[in-house]
Amino acid sequence: QVELVESGGGLVQPGGSLRLSCVVSRSISSDFVGWYRQAPGRRRELVAGITSGGSTTYADFVKDRFTISTDNTKNRVYLRMNSLNPEDTAVYYCKAMWGSYTYWGQGTQVTVSS
Repeated sequence: QVELVESGGGLVQPGGSLRLSCVVSRSISSDFVGWYRQAPGRRRELVAGITSGGSTTYADFVKDRFTISTDNTKNRVYLRMNSLNPEDTAVYYCKAMWGSYTYWGQGTQVTVSS
């Protein structure tokens, strides 16, 4: 069983920054690792992802504000979030995929409010 544990969420003022971290219990040389988010009453949506080949993808609503990165030596996936606004308030989830297997973390709450 693979475990993913997110951290780094919290309360931040509009315009502020946070860095989310996801530690994975096995090598993250996976097919895909990424961050998703889910706001109350809304569907879970992709925020950013990175493939084993190093290609990144970002949702349009976070381009130029968020950056996904990995540290394969520490089995960690990061999401740097800048210029946060109240619409970014959500639970953020880490996801990893190996072949037909998909694993999710338990999520970390991000609240953007003054």
